[in-house]
Amino acid sequence: MKKLIILLLISSAFLWGQKRKTNYVIVIHGGAGTITHQRIFGEKQKEYEKKLTEALLTGKSVLEKGGTALDCVEKVINVLEDSPLFNAGKGAVFTGEGRNELDASIMNGKNLEAGAVAGVRHIKNPISLARLVMEKSPHVLLYGAGAEEFAKLQGINLVDTSYFFTQSRWDALMRIKQKEKMEAGDKHGTVGCVVLDGYGNLAAGTSTGGMTNKRWNRIGDSPIIGAGTYADNKSCAVSCTGHGEFFIRNAVAYDMTARMKYLHSSVTEAAKQIILHKLKKQGAAGGLIAVDKEGNIAMVFNTKGMFRGYLKKGSAPVVKMFGDDRSISNPRK
Repeated sequence: MKKLIILLLISSAFLWGQKRKTNYVIVIHGGAGTITHQRIFGEKQKEYEKKLTEALLTGKSVLEKGGTALDCVEKVINVLEDSPLFNAGKGAVFTGEGRNELDASIMNGKNLEAGAVAGVRHIKNPISLARLVMEKSPHVLLYGAGAEEFAKLQGINLVDTSYFFTQSRWDALMRIKQKEKMEAGDKHGTVGCVVLDGYGNLAAGTSTGGMTNKRWNRIGDSPIIGAGTYADNKSCAVSCTGHGEFFIRNAVAYDMTARMKYLHSSVTEAAKQIILHKLKKQGAAGGLIAVDKEGNIAMVFNTKGMFRGYLKKGSAPVVKMFGDDRSISNPRK
C-alpha cells in the first residue's frame, strides 16, 4: 500500500511539473500622468518604489506556490488597492459630490471569462469582487448597489465610506473645484496587473477610483472589458490607464490583441501604434502594460511618466516611474 501511495505521489508530481512549462512574468502599473522628478522625489519616490516592489514580490510568492495568473493578478492588485498612494481602493479619488466610486475588472485569457464592477462605494478591494462576479455569477459587469448586494451574498464585508478618505485626494478635489478644470497632475493613479503564469495562461486586471471631480456616475474604461482590460491566451494580456473616454472609444485593450492576431504585430509594436500614434493624435493621455504568450512585455505611455514595473522568473523586480527611466530599477540591491 505504501509503495502504491509513493508511486501515485511521484506520478502526480511529475504530471504537475509537466504542466508548468512556462517561465512566469508579472507586469504592473500604478497609473500614468505628470510623474516627474520635480513632483516626486526623495522619500515620496522611495515610497512608490517600495510599494511597487512589494506588489511584484507578492505576485512572485503566489506563482512560486503554484498559483494561477488570476490568483496573481488579484493579490497584486490587492496590494496596490490597499495603498493610499494610488487611485484605487484606499487611495481612490473623490467625485464632484465628494464621494468615492470605485471600478475594477479582471479577465482570464485561458477561456475569455471576465468579471467587472463599477460605481461601488463600500468595497475595500473591488478587484476581488470583480473576480467573484466572473466566477460566481452569470454576468460580466455589475454596477453600484446591485454589485454591493451581490458582494453581501458572497460573504464580503462592506466597509464604511470613511475608509476611503485620504486628505491628499480631498485636497485635490478642492483644488480642481476651485479652478473648475482638471489638473493633469491629479489624473494618475489607476492600477493594473498582467500576468503570464507557469502554466502558460494569461490574465489581466485593472482597478481605479476614476477621475477626480467626475459627475453623473461617470464610468471610465477600467471596468470595461475590451477598453481597459483584456486577456487572450492566443495573443496577450492588457491593462490600460489614462483618459478613459478615449480608451473606450478606441477599444484599446482589445485593439492590442487584434493587432497581434490579425496584423501579426509584436506586443511592443501594437502598444506603440496605439499609445504613441493613434491616441496621441486624438489628444488622449495615458498608457498600457501588456505581456504576450511568449513572455514579451510592453510598458508604453505618452505622458511624462507612468508608475510601472515587472518581474520575470529568476530575476529581481524592476520598478520605474519617470519618462527617462532614471528611477531606481531594483530597490532591494
